[in-house]
Amino acid sequence: MKKLSKFLKSAAILSVLSAGLVACSSEPSNDPSSDGGETGESTGGGDLKVAVMSDPVSLDPHGANENVSNSINSTIYDRLVHMETDLTIQPALAESFEQIDDTTWEAKIRQGVTFHDGSDLNAEVVKANLDRVRDSEVASPVSFLFGMITDVTVEDEYTVHIETEFPFASLPAHLAHPGGSIISLESIEASYEAMENGGQPFSTVNEAPAGTGYFKFEERSPGQSVTLVKNEDYWHEEKAKVDSVTFTVIPEDLTRIAELETGGVDIIFPVNPSDVSRVENGAETSVQQSNSTRMVYLGFNTEVEPFDDVNVRRALHMAVDKQALIDGVLDGTGVIADGPIAPDVFGYSDNIDRIEHDPEQAKELLAEAGFPDGFQTTILTDDDRERQDLAQALQYQLAEIGVDIEIDTYEFGTYLERAGQGQSELFLGSWGTVTLDGDYGLYPVFHSANKGPAGNRSFIDNEEIDSLLQQAREATDDQERLDFYEAAQNELAAESPYAYLYFPEIIAGVRDDVEGFWQFPSTTLFLRDVELNR
Repeated sequence: MKKLSKFLKSAAILSVLSAGLVACSSEPSNDPSSDGGETGESTGGGDLKVAVMSDPVSLDPHGANENVSNSINSTIYDRLVHMETDLTIQPALAESFEQIDDTTWEAKIRQGVTFHDGSDLNAEVVKANLDRVRDSEVASPVSFLFGMITDVTVEDEYTVHIETEFPFASLPAHLAHPGGSIISLESIEASYEAMENGGQPFSTVNEAPAGTGYFKFEERSPGQSVTLVKNEDYWHEEKAKVDSVTFTVIPEDLTRIAELETGGVDIIFPVNPSDVSRVENGAETSVQQSNSTRMVYLGFNTEVEPFDDVNVRRALHMAVDKQALIDGVLDGTGVIADGPIAPDVFGYSDNIDRIEHDPEQAKELLAEAGFPDGFQTTILTDDDRERQDLAQALQYQLAEIGVDIEIDTYEFGTYLERAGQGQSELFLGSWGTVTLDGDYGLYPVFHSANKGPAGNRSFIDNEEIDSLLQQAREATDDQERLDFYEAAQNELAAESPYAYLYFPEIIAGVRDDVEGFWQFPSTTLFLRDVELNR
């Protein structure tokens, strides 16, 4: 089996990276180990075709936070700093980025960079982006990443200072997130003009994206495809290797596979675990698998009965046989999630309370909560086949303690909207720690300030959890941060707003003539170095 196993760095190393390693070289790296390929521009060209399961929510990077949007937007836009394929954070649009005091970071903006619409990058553009993504009127779903920023000041044409409310070691990791993408000033001005005329904040950028990335927008057919072309004027010496890339929306797993087998597409994501053998045994196809930081969970809406009762939540958590789910739903391609963040993410701890599989204890807890005979409820999910299989498996397992579940299925966009608005009782979801830092894995998902679309879809509101997560944000010592994250995860174990299920492996299908394809542990696609050997 062709299998790429990407092992993440240790927590200690990652904390050093996120604390400020980016204040280094002002020149792009030429190391193939970090860039994922040979230096120099390939003349191979060709048209890359990628099949994804859903339409991107938005091509405005400040307007979406899901994998398809992030994967496409990461090719159109750049950030001040970015995460390399060796998982280190390095300078990008900022040729240097360093902390000059406890709450001030200085970015020296790279000169000579041009947006796809022909406008120039400078410090004023960077300020406009960081102000926009934090603007409450814009209501960006990624604003939580930058809520600690209090002010962005232009020091000169190519220098900005970023002030934070408190010392925040994770700022470089947050800026490397796709939500930190820099769009052109013209795009921002058009967005505000649309808002003044009663339009939506992300509509204008969604229709005409303008970044500085290695691909630029060509056309979109909503619900069907997005086509990008190579940016011949890309500022980085490592340009895209193919002439264009088309993302085609194919919701059905088996249809995506059939398109891969016939050469209709070159890459498909995701591949359902039950389909791995078919793709691997194809005449000209194979799978690429790697570790992920994506935690799949059963969520409880803590604001509705009976899930406002912690004993009910803990009972259902105890009733879940996680290894059986991995074996049955994932065909063994995953690991049990005893907590909300993966073992290789900074903030993971072995010393957290685990809720073990114990159906008899679960029945006792239900009886204490007033449900000796169980109850009926619904579980909200999307129409992905893995999620459907998971919902049915949980339906079977929870029936053993008397919980009768009806599965409520919607297409992905509607599912996200309903979960974010609290239109659920039980719901299936996943959260990837994109930054590889515990702040991202915990704060947006469990802090009460982020209830709803920002990430806290369980609507958990616990002062102790809020306090621990805030203290972790403000701590400057790595061990202090780890201690706060450990305490927060133990408090979460007591509250059980989620039943953590598993960390699935990332599985993509590729044609054998595709080279240089890679995925980040967050599952975001990296396409700059892809070549078509045909």
